[in-house]
Amino acid sequence: MTWARHSSPDEEHGWSAEARAAERERRDEQAGKAAITVAGHSTNADECKELLDMLGLEPALAKR
Repeated sequence: MTWARHSSPDEEHGWSAEARAAERERRDEQAGKAAITVAGHSTNADECKELLDMLGLEPALAKR
């Protein structure tokens, strides 16, 4: 006979919500660093905007 550990929905939701929030924060930090790198290697503002658009990055993330 096998035993299964049953946790309450609140426990599972709390853990997964924390994990999603931590992943979102990490992803935003990484995207901000990428945007800064793109800006540093761009020759002008138009090129920077075009590259950020191609990569799906938002300039606002670089301000963090």
